[in-house]
Amino acid sequence: MAEAHQAVAFQFTITPEGIDLQLSYQALNQIYLSGLRSWKKRVSRMRNSVIKGVYPASPSSWLFVVIATLVTMYMHSDPSMGLIAKIQQHLPLRYTDKHTHFFRDQKFVLPSLVSLVFSTLLWLSLILALRFCLKLLLSYHQWMFERHGQISNTTKVWVTLVRLFSSRKPLLYSYQTSLPHLPVPAIKDTLSRYLESVRPLLSDVEFKQMTELASQFESTLGNRLQRYLKLKALWATNYVSDWWEEYVYLRSRSPIMVNSNYYGMDFLYVTPTPLQAARAGNTITALLLYRRKVNREELKPSRVPGTVIPLCAAQCERMFNTTRTPGAETDVLQHWQDSEFVAVYHNGRYFRLWVYCAGRLLSPREIEYQIQRILDDSSPPQPGEEKLGALTAGDRIPWSQMRKQYFTSGVNKRSLDVIEKAAFFVTLDDEEQGMRGEDPVKNLDCYAKSLLHGKCYDRWFDKSFSIVIYKNGKNGLNAEHSWADAPTVAHLWEYTLATDAFQLGYTEDGHCKGQVDRSLPHPQRLVWDIPSEVQAQVQRSLAVAQALADDVDCHVFPFRDFGKGRIKKLRISPDAFIQISLQLAYYRDRGGFCLTYEASMTRLFREGRTETVRSCSNESCDFVKCCMSEEQCRRLFQLASEKHQNLYRLAMTGAGIDRHLFCLYVVSKYLGVESSFLKQVLSEPWRLSTSQTPVQQMELFDLKNHPDFISLGGGFGPVADDGYGVSYIIVGEDMINFHVSSKYSCSETDSHRFGAQIIKAIQDIMTLLSVDSKTSSSSKSTAQPETKKLL
Repeated sequence: MAEAHQAVAFQFTITPEGIDLQLSYQALNQIYLSGLRSWKKRVSRMRNSVIKGVYPASPSSWLFVVIATLVTMYMHSDPSMGLIAKIQQHLPLRYTDKHTHFFRDQKFVLPSLVSLVFSTLLWLSLILALRFCLKLLLSYHQWMFERHGQISNTTKVWVTLVRLFSSRKPLLYSYQTSLPHLPVPAIKDTLSRYLESVRPLLSDVEFKQMTELASQFESTLGNRLQRYLKLKALWATNYVSDWWEEYVYLRSRSPIMVNSNYYGMDFLYVTPTPLQAARAGNTITALLLYRRKVNREELKPSRVPGTVIPLCAAQCERMFNTTRTPGAETDVLQHWQDSEFVAVYHNGRYFRLWVYCAGRLLSPREIEYQIQRILDDSSPPQPGEEKLGALTAGDRIPWSQMRKQYFTSGVNKRSLDVIEKAAFFVTLDDEEQGMRGEDPVKNLDCYAKSLLHGKCYDRWFDKSFSIVIYKNGKNGLNAEHSWADAPTVAHLWEYTLATDAFQLGYTEDGHCKGQVDRSLPHPQRLVWDIPSEVQAQVQRSLAVAQALADDVDCHVFPFRDFGKGRIKKLRISPDAFIQISLQLAYYRDRGGFCLTYEASMTRLFREGRTETVRSCSNESCDFVKCCMSEEQCRRLFQLASEKHQNLYRLAMTGAGIDRHLFCLYVVSKYLGVESSFLKQVLSEPWRLSTSQTPVQQMELFDLKNHPDFISLGGGFGPVADDGYGVSYIIVGEDMINFHVSSKYSCSETDSHRFGAQIIKAIQDIMTLLSVDSKTSSSSKSTAQPETKKLL
């Protein structure tokens, strides 16, 4: 009851003597402190808006321009070349008031004010000019296509200029207005690259038919659609991203669990504490510290690794306080400016956990204390509450109907608002996960499946991301895909793991550090009134989700024989090495080649998201066939590697294939015209869908002194019913972690079998390249022909 009284700012009672008013000064003080925090955030946002609005200049540069203008004027020189005089002539100073005459006749005040106006206009013009120059510099991408150690003079000058224009310390969003827009490729180039990409997958007859379809499309409908697309590119910030978000993600009516959402894992070998509440305390604190950095724009802008080239940071804007709400035809992403609480699920109950008190962020120990209160709460779930989250795991239309009919008023709306407006969602899982026990391989697979779908009702899959804290202290996350791509979430998760383990830390007995205010109000149980109709739909959604989850075959394994260190010694791109290995593994597993998807980012451009690298190329297929027939193939591997790198560069620089064709298809639908070519292209299945989880902040992890603190990365479900999903993360110099997924319902796929093929392919290619490298060196020294070595 004490906590309840503290939450009320004032009370009054009516007595025979009048009204007895009682004020709670403690509550009023908390209201004041909370409001103060809110105003500080507003002032901070206004300050940041000014700083990033004038970047690459600085606000103080305005004063320099004003002073320089005044000094030159009073040295009897006109820096404006007559503009100041013209501005003075057009000032409205024709008044009869004696004060106005006095003001107008002054020989010092009036010219100074005119100079101030001119200086401000000059300053704004200089900012626009600097920003335009920076955008031109960032539009130059030829540097990506130059060989290592063979940098042209043009690129050297370009690097110097970019460094000069970026010399000021930027905020997170400082580069946004200077990033170039994504260009629309020439339709002829896109079709040519497309035909080249499908050549190894089609017979001669099929390829001839596809070539005729492409030629017919280009000469008839293609150019018409291209004109509309170019018009959109002139008007929109990014001609792809809004349609990609809308039609690929938000308009999908199938479950987002497994099909869209993806997961991230904890450290592989280390669990910082075995206490569930303590791990939750530090994890929640680290996430909120990251949110504070995002809000204050204190994060350094992401850059292309090893360069000064910035990447678009727009995806960070909807990281927190965001949810995906279902609709009949399309879902909607809702984002709130701020939230002072998180939503917590435990043992079938939902709670609101306030993470701020009197305007301050709770300490990790206090959050642990509050989490422990939830864990110790033995109250049973309300009718229909336990499996309510299954609505977010099933089909979208039934969830939309239930939400519209039963969650738009009363206690259900208030409770749903808490979940949707929360900073993020937290699940306190009653299971133990991780690489442990007598069968670590199987346990890792179970860990992946748990993060991907859980029990199908103990996650809130609509939230931008949900954190899962297991009973043994292991953690992980499940992320919704529409608002951002994996690198953005990976950056957040890297910071969270590093801050948890190395910055916040734990006491010797495994608890969080810090003091506890035991007068904190208890976490608030959410109240529901779930009618039988909703409970029936929950069961139907759960059945759909459970069938989907049971069909997923996950296999996670670390590859420790070697890593990027040994690969780079051969002067080969680690990503190209892995992608070609995947082609070899798939060929051995299925006896053929398939359309292969590798995600590449386009964040060199404003609001850029992803592009497809079609990793199955003529060159990679030639190499694989060479390996299968046991012939000499080092040269073919080099060609395949260079081809893959070139495809990746083209995708990054806006010259990809699939997003362009996708947008042309959308335009055709708006115009109500059909294209046999586009219909066939977009219906082709991606039987091998791959993605690399980038390691972006290695400075946060001291792997020399703490070699066990390495992350497993994350993974996703299979894209095609008869295909594989493969995610991998290159950790340090000597390790690569793989996540393979497929479906049990397909008799031709097996995640464990494919994992074994990946390992064998990587080992075989490394053996081939290492032996050939030694043989090549030996042959050069003896001047003898190179000896052929068999795979």
